[in-house]
Amino acid sequence: MPVELELRITPESVDSLDAIHKAIIQQSDITAESIQHVEILRKSLDARKHPIVFLLKVRVFQATETVTAADKNIHYTQPNSAKTCHIIGFGPAGIFAALQCLEQGIKPIVLERGKAVKDRISDISAIHKTLQIDPDSNYCFGEGGAGTYSDGKLYTRSSKRGDIKKVLNIFIQHGADAKIGIEAHPHIGTNKLPRIIENMRKTIIEFGGEVHFEKRVSDFVLKDNEIKIIQCTDGSEYPCQDVILATGHSARDIFELLHRKNILIEAKPFALGVRVEHTQELIDSIQYKCESRGKFLPPASYSLVSQVKGRGVFSFCMCPGGVIAPAGTANHETVVNGWSSSARNGPFSNSGIVVQVQPENWQQYEAEGPLAALAFQSEIEQKAFNVVGSIQAPAQRLEDFIQKKTSLHLPKSSYVPGLTSYDLNTVLPKFVSDTLREGFIDFGKKMRGYRTNEAIVVGVESRTSSPVRIPRDKETLRHPQIKNLFPCGEGAGYAGGIVSAAMDGIACALKL
Repeated sequence: MPVELELRITPESVDSLDAIHKAIIQQSDITAESIQHVEILRKSLDARKHPIVFLLKVRVFQATETVTAADKNIHYTQPNSAKTCHIIGFGPAGIFAALQCLEQGIKPIVLERGKAVKDRISDISAIHKTLQIDPDSNYCFGEGGAGTYSDGKLYTRSSKRGDIKKVLNIFIQHGADAKIGIEAHPHIGTNKLPRIIENMRKTIIEFGGEVHFEKRVSDFVLKDNEIKIIQCTDGSEYPCQDVILATGHSARDIFELLHRKNILIEAKPFALGVRVEHTQELIDSIQYKCESRGKFLPPASYSLVSQVKGRGVFSFCMCPGGVIAPAGTANHETVVNGWSSSARNGPFSNSGIVVQVQPENWQQYEAEGPLAALAFQSEIEQKAFNVVGSIQAPAQRLEDFIQKKTSLHLPKSSYVPGLTSYDLNTVLPKFVSDTLREGFIDFGKKMRGYRTNEAIVVGVESRTSSPVRIPRDKETLRHPQIKNLFPCGEGAGYAGGIVSAAMDGIACALKL
């Protein structure tokens, strides 16, 4: 039987097979001569104390044992029945739902409001140059959804929702580095995701599926509590059997369509705050407790959480060596998000710092019914836009934000459209700004040096999750009212990130 071991390896030796063999010999009774093959199962960094080490979980095959390499690829085939499923949205949930349909012999027909990934790149580039947003092709909409240009982090705490390993293996099968299968916090990078997403689309089409771009859904024709026809803004119509709705957390027109058709939806809590940016060098020095991390350690990250008078404040989507990006979907709102390249080698780190928003916080929008939380979210985004007059975001030095002082000038930032000095305490709701200030004070105690006026806060971070939930039966995953509708992913309120959305797409397709 192969032997599994936990090894401690120095950063400079973690990629050395000789060093790994040496550690195996030191930590077991296995001899050098008997080591036939070593399979790395898991890799994580332990920086809690010095010396900093990598923890490796390995499987050692000895000389008398047969080395077996499991085929982790999925071998798709052409659908063998007339059954189809229309999938609205081609983000992680929609992509993985389509791939799962193929596994089950069901033909997926995807309708995506945005453009193919190569065409989408030029529209995103234009946002930085013109400060104008194409409402159908931006950081949120288009092939791959928000995940394509939102960093590519592939870790989740939602292990009970599905098979994480399957999701990672599908990414690897379509071009991702195999190391994501063993890393504790796998990450692909915004620069590499487009090619991988394009490869997934090619697989779907090669094995009989359809993917249609620039198809914004505008209406449903309903009969006997089923969606019979999907209508698009260009006049095209699609008769349908089953529908997986995977449109993401920013497809507000879909929420409005459902409400208009009297299809049951409900307001749900979300999170609201800012994106904070430090130099990566500072975060490295805090986390690694050294002046320079050197070339063998990865750019440091952090995860912070605090409770302020019973309300949670926490870091979200932390991007080492990353960039702050304009993530709005219309030209009258300012929304920020963050991403990193695969190398994470930029001079800055950034993270969302957000506060829980609960039903009592959107009471003034009760007349909006299930769209009340969405209306509250939208108001803050528009306010952030109006104080500047463009997507050049309002920003403030961190200590100035804590002290409620407008910054006289701002430090350099990765946010390409530009920043305008403004007191974000007057942009955010009072309960959010009050909680953020106390949270930053607490974070400064937990990470000495984090609270500095050389850091900058940028507003607003508002799209951490959907402000609307589309209800579904826990067992069948069908909408309780519309018999052939499967609400799916982040936009329906059942996921929070690439992997959890992908697993939810798989789960919905399995229920077909």
